[in-house]
Amino acid sequence: MKRILKAVATSVGGWFEARLRLKPAVMPILEHPIPAGAAGPKGWWYVFGSASMTLLFLQIATGIGLALVYVPSADQAYQSLEYLNYRQPFGWFLRSLHYWSGSGMVVMVVIHMTQVFLHGAYKYPRELTWIFGVLLLLLTLGMAFTGQVLRWDADAYWGVGVGASMAGRVPVAGPGIVELLIGGPTIGASTLSRFFALHVFIIPGLLITLVGGHLWLVLSRGISEPPVPGEPVDPKTYDAKYHEELKKGKPFLGDAMTKDAFFSALVVLVVVTLAAVIGPKGPGGLPDPTLTAANPRPDWPFLWLFGLLSLSPAGLETFVMLAFPVVLVICLLLVPFVSNRGERAPSRRPVAVLIVLVGGTTLAVLTYEGMTSPWSPKMGAWSGDTIPTAIVKRATPLELQGAAAFQNKDCRNCHALDGVGGRRGPDLSTVGTRLTRDQLIDQINNGTPGGGNMPAYGKHVRPAEMDAMVAFLMSLRPPGQPPAKVALVPAPTAAP
Repeated sequence: MKRILKAVATSVGGWFEARLRLKPAVMPILEHPIPAGAAGPKGWWYVFGSASMTLLFLQIATGIGLALVYVPSADQAYQSLEYLNYRQPFGWFLRSLHYWSGSGMVVMVVIHMTQVFLHGAYKYPRELTWIFGVLLLLLTLGMAFTGQVLRWDADAYWGVGVGASMAGRVPVAGPGIVELLIGGPTIGASTLSRFFALHVFIIPGLLITLVGGHLWLVLSRGISEPPVPGEPVDPKTYDAKYHEELKKGKPFLGDAMTKDAFFSALVVLVVVTLAAVIGPKGPGGLPDPTLTAANPRPDWPFLWLFGLLSLSPAGLETFVMLAFPVVLVICLLLVPFVSNRGERAPSRRPVAVLIVLVGGTTLAVLTYEGMTSPWSPKMGAWSGDTIPTAIVKRATPLELQGAAAFQNKDCRNCHALDGVGGRRGPDLSTVGTRLTRDQLIDQINNGTPGGGNMPAYGKHVRPAEMDAMVAFLMSLRPPGQPPAKVALVPAPTAAP
């Protein structure tokens, strides 16, 4: 029976090979020589890149399955995830696999880059390989963030808000970036559509492209040999020495590939176990924009930044949000240009070891801080500014109470007074001439009809607060100008 099956497999394989001619293209890649040390016991240091790529393929496979059910619209996204969790057979497991494979990919990419840094594998002639790796790390984090947004729960909603707040602080280009990011003046249906396109099409496309370029660089420049103390990298002599090293090397199709396959299978097994035992991530609470006191948390890859912001004084908030991540990325990109020669062995590079230890400890501490900190993100820069004195200096006690309620409800994050405040809603400096008392109450209670920019705050404003706030808003009109009145519709005249 085995002979028959083998003969059939050989015949079928030969039929396809005669038409596709895969061997001339694939075998040189699989049989390309690698340094002998990388195929021996030290070859276990080289398995993290293959594991990262395996998890990427698992992400793509599970993502395709999820896309068949997920509805990327603001009014149905949450419900489609609930359907996957509780009604679609094995839908929860598919979501869980997707989440845990994504988390595993972040872990594997970080470990892979740490290993490359410690072993000095970024030095000549592999500077561009390192740069591709940094870009792949950024795209992997981009996949994690956009994936969190697609859950479209409270954490996702406010996560986008914090991201938009960070982008909005960019000098000059900030408002344009926010408009491009969320697709309008407020977070809504356009926002979800854009993040769906990023998560499903744009970022995966860039990832696959960069993975292809990264693999090409690995094949063309080779993988670095295990570092040996006392054998520094000299760009003038390295190419000749590496060529001689490859003459004694071994083909990748052998022990090295076996190690990669074994470790990748082990990682997939861990992901499947976590997916089955722990289950999927969320969705959590509904994305309610009226909950201005919400205390959301990002997914674990970004908890370190959440913790850093929670510890930062107000004066450093903009630097931490904008400048610090940019400086960090620039430092990573400059690593192979600052040190592209010299010793590669960790025992001869105490500064590199210290950087990894301090960086890893800091990351762990900040992540813990992000998990436990009660800090809530500041969604705008105007809630802390006092209402202009000219507006309230002649206000009645009831109107002053309304001004305080207006301030405490963070209304100025969306509405300006005398030109100072948010731009998501209209300037309310003269709203008393445009809307009557009943119209103001209706607007606050029910929001903009048809799911417009303003949410409904009726459940979050007590009757006494409503009376005071409406009295304050009715007072917002030029001196001497009467408040708005209901327009009377003339009675129809009888036909002649």
